[in-house]
Amino acid sequence: MGIRFPILFLFVMSRTLGHSAELSALSQAIDPDWIAQALATTGKASIRKRKLPAEQVVWLVIALALYRHQSIPEVVAHLDLVLPDEVNADIAKSALTQARQRLGQAPLAQLFAMSASCWDERHQSGRAWRGLCRYAVDGSTLRTSDSPENRAHFGAQAYASGVVASYPQLRLLTLTALATHLVRDAVFGAYGTNEMLYAKSLLDRVPDHSLTVFDKGFFSASLLLQLQTKGHERHWLIPAKANSTWERLDPHPTDYRVRMKVSPQARQAEPDLPAFWEVRAIETTTSHGKKRILLTSLMDRQTYPASEIVHQYEERWRIETSYRELKQELLGSELTLRSGTPETVYQEVWGALLAYNLVRLEMAEVATEAQVEPTRLSFITALHYLRHEWGWMAIEAPGKIPPHLTRLRNRLADLLLTEKRGRSCPRVVKKLPARYPIRAVSKPK
Repeated sequence: MGIRFPILFLFVMSRTLGHSAELSALSQAIDPDWIAQALATTGKASIRKRKLPAEQVVWLVIALALYRHQSIPEVVAHLDLVLPDEVNADIAKSALTQARQRLGQAPLAQLFAMSASCWDERHQSGRAWRGLCRYAVDGSTLRTSDSPENRAHFGAQAYASGVVASYPQLRLLTLTALATHLVRDAVFGAYGTNEMLYAKSLLDRVPDHSLTVFDKGFFSASLLLQLQTKGHERHWLIPAKANSTWERLDPHPTDYRVRMKVSPQARQAEPDLPAFWEVRAIETTTSHGKKRILLTSLMDRQTYPASEIVHQYEERWRIETSYRELKQELLGSELTLRSGTPETVYQEVWGALLAYNLVRLEMAEVATEAQVEPTRLSFITALHYLRHEWGWMAIEAPGKIPPHLTRLRNRLADLLLTEKRGRSCPRVVKKLPARYPIRAVSKPK
């Protein structure tokens, strides 16, 4: 389990080792043994003495996401990542690139897996719904720099006109906790790979005693039955497609069991699939009067009331919020990732996910102390406060650091979001404003 070290102890150790207090503040949630284990397991631990050893490069990658608008040399200087060297205190830019290339992506991926599961389990306590931890699975995309290597590996979106997107893109899927927005797991890669394939690779990592909410694009007997049968009390919830067909098995008007046929194509690809499968269907009406049918593996009406299940589906939009926080607020709406090769792109994305979880972890800790839900706190305000306080810690005397942390926690009122009114208009794609004034010219008579 990750250890939250006393910040004053971390500051003293950082000065002894030549690190900034800001780096120590960043690292208080991550057990150093995790980093050592990830480096040793992947064979990336530094053997020879270096000015920028592998442990420091791990923190550099995470900090690149937290300080998105600073160059790599600026981040290294800001966090004082280079170990002291009386002969030559400087480090060349090429050495920073080589250090990232030596590290690769594997240690960051393993560190993310260890920390994400630990932090999520810590903050699921007391936030389950009827004994089930709640998650959502959905996808998004990130744009990479347009290097020949990235374009060959990731590919890009192709339009019906035959035009290909100007930049390569990667496809990202996450398993996100609805109670805290902590990312429990993630998978990403080439843009052209179907989201369903990425989703299947996430299923083995879904915890037992959980409910996973999907968008209708993930409706598949193969996917949902795999989640349901290969674990203990792993349930799912998804809206039915407009063309879904089934046989009703009981007469209840809005909450009934149905039997659906598994397609021959799916059974040919996976012979272990049954010919039919039974699910529960719940009919509901949205606030805009639109009829929706939800399908779920939660078959017991007494244990899992229909009205509460409908509310759980409405919570699915929290994963969309987490993507906005990651892409627009943490990464500062930067359109393109920094890295020029596929290996460093993967490394950069793992670093961004770790940085996002670090902020969300601190928000969950604050919310627990204040006895409010983590989703009631403002991510962007918390991010600004954390950057500000970490910046002061880097230059303050040790005795002044605890007051900085106390002030951060006491600013909870600024982090609390006001209750939002219900959406007053449907989600539609709005027309972009005209770049130039429109002048109407009438035909001559």
